[in-house]
Amino acid sequence: MKEVFILIGNYGSGKTELALNFAFRAAEQGKRVELIDLDMVNTYFRLTDRGNLIKTKEIRLVSPNFARTNVETLSLPAEVASAFALEWDLVIFDVGGDSTGATALGRYYEDFAELPEGSLHVLNVVNTRRPMAGTPERLVSLMRDMERHSRQKVTGLINNTNLARLAGPDDLRDGYEVVKEASILTGVPVAYTTGRPDLLEAFLAEGHDPKYIGTPMAIDTFMHRDWETFAREGL
Repeated sequence: MKEVFILIGNYGSGKTELALNFAFRAAEQGKRVELIDLDMVNTYFRLTDRGNLIKTKEIRLVSPNFARTNVETLSLPAEVASAFALEWDLVIFDVGGDSTGATALGRYYEDFAELPEGSLHVLNVVNTRRPMAGTPERLVSLMRDMERHSRQKVTGLINNTNLARLAGPDDLRDGYEVVKEASILTGVPVAYTTGRPDLLEAFLAEGHDPKYIGTPMAIDTFMHRDWETFAREGL
């Protein structure tokens, strides 16, 4: 059965990084994967910027028209329909971090409604180190706003709290507390806790409640890379 992941969340929550990690792991398992870049606002740190890398994984990428050009107004391509019409094993939607991005997603409400029950996963990526997500109340308010604009209900939370290369052992721990309270307030389960392998291992060793950890997932870094890696590999 086709699975569809919709990744929503605030600016800088790490949606694009997670989209790449989910996609690459699925492709390594021999699955047919499509990535949909629905970030209609942010011109930096988007899936399109890793287009060459994505192609090497034999993953299909659908991007907004005029992405990676000097045209400021992006538009949705007709190819988005392929997410529903073609036989993929996994389709991942990387949604922009505000109401504009969520509204773009809402255009496909009827298509999502026709998916088999249990195949759609709307995942709210949380980085409590980013603005507007530092408390359970702010997180819930942002989530409800994005639900309203996207016309979708969040089915799972992802604790992806980090400070990029400055991330330390306190980040996942602090994020855990906020995400746990948000889960209790809303009834939305925690689906994943993600982070750099060493930090994730240290966090798990602390013995937190598995109910509010979900599936632990160590992630690789593809978006925020050091200069030497960029110079060697490019985009």
